Amino acid sequence: MTDISRRSFIAAAGMAATVHSLGMYMKANTPASLLLYVGTYTSGPTKSEGIYIQKFNVETGELTPHKVISGVEEPSFLAFGKNKRLLYAVNETLEYEGMKSGAVSSFSIDERSGGLRLINKQPSLGGAPCHLSVTAKGDYVLVANYVGGNVSVHPVNRDGSLGTSVDLEQHQGKGPNTERQEAPHAHSVILDGSDRFAFVNDLGIDKVAIYAFDAKRGTLSPNPGQPSYSTKPGAGPRHFKIHPNSRFAFIVNELDMTVSSLAFDAKRGTLSELQTIPTLPSGYSGPNSCADLHISPNGDFLYASNRGHDSIVCCKIDKKTGKLQLIEHVSSGGKTPRNFAIDPSGGYLLAANQRSDSIVVFKINKASGKLTPTGKSVNVPSPVCLLFG
Repeated sequence: MTDISRRSFIAAAGMAATVHSLGMYMKANTPASLLLYVGTYTSGPTKSEGIYIQKFNVETGELTPHKVISGVEEPSFLAFGKNKRLLYAVNETLEYEGMKSGAVSSFSIDERSGGLRLINKQPSLGGAPCHLSVTAKGDYVLVANYVGGNVSVHPVNRDGSLGTSVDLEQHQGKGPNTERQEAPHAHSVILDGSDRFAFVNDLGIDKVAIYAFDAKRGTLSPNPGQPSYSTKPGAGPRHFKIHPNSRFAFIVNELDMTVSSLAFDAKRGTLSELQTIPTLPSGYSGPNSCADLHISPNGDFLYASNRGHDSIVCCKIDKKTGKLQLIEHVSSGGKTPRNFAIDPSGGYLLAANQRSDSIVVFKINKASGKLTPTGKSVNVPSPVCLLFG
């Protein structure tokens, strides 16, 4: 063996050993468990106490109870602040301190235990707040008020407390469904990755209101390029997700039980329809409404929940066209899967079954997108929001 080939061999062997050691180090330092924060309805028949915290074993899929943050009223949706040092929760009520309004609460997160300490609450300026989003810098919280039919913006102070609203955008109109669309009902507010645009799904008026967001002042104004996107009449748009490639967006429509794929212009903040497909299998005619929507971390698959059919529908996303192809329907393992979550690795999907008081764990096949029940579950009263720490 020549000196050159020997040196090459030794260098290659050293590199292999380094890579092996690095792999072992990364594996050893991968957390064996994650915290799962669970928002609930405290007025439900099983009388939840507030926000529940579970430990999730990323290797086995096991959930174990960790903490209960009691005394939090109707925390039906949760979101983290910057660096996950803060947690925000809507308080989905119709009245707060004598006002016709719900509230939004700010909590600090204990770095060691993951426990929560209430910092303060602010009125959300609309009844039944049901969704919120936090800016990338963590300096504003945007809240969608379902009964109020509006969206409010709250500044975050240096101590993590929420300030009074600096902007309130009121929607107007109604839809053809006289029982559910008698007035505007803002159901979610989603910011694009750059905090330039905010997308507010309004179930009551069959529109996605598109706002330009002033990140310095925290104010919203109609997007000049497209102030709103209209769904089909009676669709009832509920939740909205932007694809990781920022070329497409997706809407789950609660009332007509469909999912729409949209072309998304990230520079102008505009949307245009590509395709709309049903979330239910053909032949099913029982009661149903859609709830949640998520995209796998690798951007290959879309999942949505059916309440009534009590299933999770899985679709393949064509990353070139944005169109969807049905893969399967899988039972959620309980009743009324309102919300679900995919763990950061993309290996598990957890379904929150509101009316059977359970969180059920599924394994995700990352190649096919298909879900397999793990047999793991945990009882939590009236779970309606899942957030991985």
